[in-house]
Amino acid sequence: MLHRSLRMKFPALIACCLALLNACALMKKQEKFDARSSGPTTDAAFTQTKRQEPIHPEWLKPSPKPYALGPGDKLEIEIIGETGTRTDTFVTPDSKLYYDLLPGIDVMGKPATQLRVEMEKMLTRYYKQPQVSLTLREVVSQRVWVLGRVNAPGIYPLNRPMRVLDAVTQAGGLFASSFTGTTEELADLSHSFLIRGGKMLPVDFQKLIREGDLTQNIYLEPDDFIYLPSSMTNEVYVLGAVTAPRPVGFMNEMNLITALGRGLGIQPGADLSHVTIVRGSLTAPKIATVDARDIIQGKATNVRLEPGDIVYIPGPGSMSPGGFLHDAVNTFTRLVAANEGNAAGALHASPIGLNLNIGPTSSTH
Repeated sequence: MLHRSLRMKFPALIACCLALLNACALMKKQEKFDARSSGPTTDAAFTQTKRQEPIHPEWLKPSPKPYALGPGDKLEIEIIGETGTRTDTFVTPDSKLYYDLLPGIDVMGKPATQLRVEMEKMLTRYYKQPQVSLTLREVVSQRVWVLGRVNAPGIYPLNRPMRVLDAVTQAGGLFASSFTGTTEELADLSHSFLIRGGKMLPVDFQKLIREGDLTQNIYLEPDDFIYLPSSMTNEVYVLGAVTAPRPVGFMNEMNLITALGRGLGIQPGADLSHVTIVRGSLTAPKIATVDARDIIQGKATNVRLEPGDIVYIPGPGSMSPGGFLHDAVNTFTRLVAANEGNAAGALHASPIGLNLNIGPTSSTH
């Protein structure tokens, strides 16, 4: 009797189990990833790249141009044979030089030899065949910036032909740990850079300082900006078409959507389908292009980030992944240079060439 009862109920039990299995499968099928949560993340597919611009041979030679005078430069001037004409003077902020009975002479960009000839010609009004002795005593107008993990970060006069290693040495060399006596953990050479005229030059500081590759030791020009960041920095940089391009503190298991949110909002027209993540050395970075729209809509898994990553959101009109890399790295270096220059108390930050334009940009160097 009992066996007969079980036989009668068994088909119904099977049907109930199948219904439960179908319901579970349906629930699993309908489940979507919430990009706003701290749910599953994955690693982006990175491609190894290399900056295209080489070290130009002329960068490895001192400039043949004579020193050009500018505001603040100090000179000693004397009319030979004329008592009481020796004086110490300087170029004023408006690039004028005042001496003896002469009106203000515009000296901006002129070498001392040219200025001496002009002064002798003008002084013939007051002296018979004047011969001018002109000596440049102190250079102020031409300088280079050396900031970051060096012993004496600052702005140094470019009063002689100077190469990258000369500038780092003048700034006291890399900052050493008081505990280990080494610089290994303090200077992040893979993210160190040199900016000239608003653009990063392809100097590989890792090869230059660690490996002794002197093909990277180029001659500096006025207003060159060298920055050697700390390897202890724990940040991700969110740049491009966001409300506030800036570095944000890295958190454990930080993901792309979290980082975008900490950029304080996306600007209208931002190209979220080509969000670019740059990782590793600035001279040979790895790059991944991610469709953040799919992540936000729950169609794709969020992407894990690492400390030091550059997250770049292109603006409208951007063209290609190669262009994205160029824009991302240059925007990063300009932002860091501007922030560090201001923090150093610099009075002349404009030569850094900060430009956070998010529109179309040229890929030329």
